[in-house]
Amino acid sequence: MSNAHHRKKQPVLVRQQLLEVAARLAGEQGMSAVTLDAVSAASGVSKGGLLHHFPTKNALLDALFESLLEKFDAEIDQLMRADPLPQGRFSRAYLQAVSGLKDRPDDSRSWTQVTIALLAEPRLRLRWRQWVAERAEEYIGTDSALDTLIVRFAADGLWLADTLESHDISGALRRELIARLIELTHK
Repeated sequence: MSNAHHRKKQPVLVRQQLLEVAARLAGEQGMSAVTLDAVSAASGVSKGGLLHHFPTKNALLDALFESLLEKFDAEIDQLMRADPLPQGRFSRAYLQAVSGLKDRPDDSRSWTQVTIALLAEPRLRLRWRQWVAERAEEYIGTDSALDTLIVRFAADGLWLADTLESHDISGALRRELIARLIELTHK
């Protein structure tokens, strides 16, 4: 008798595995490579199993975006906990999280593909706008000064430059730029 029917199901782990495979495919081959068939094959999860978690490709992409946002939020929260100065704390953490993507190739590749999809997909743009608005409201007491807004816009510009590989901002120049932006959050 087969043990297949007696295996303990682990839907949370399977869902996470599917999202990790989708992120890897997006990072390595671009968003067009993230198909239900490709994710099913690369993960070893049956198509029916995949469809149980993500009934459509859009559902998979939305979940991938949410997963990346959760990781991003967790990193920002960790950076904020390590920062003793409340004024500008969120903006400093946002800048550090965004500028640090370049140093984490797996995250960077996934975010690069999702950022490109973000530009093209209205539902992802809406979700990003919601995330930005939620954070702006949450940190209105500490990060509503004009200088902190400038820092977050500069971080977005750095993120876009890193995504497009349009500027060679590395080494000492990058550290100096980030240090100057951090100084603005103290005002």
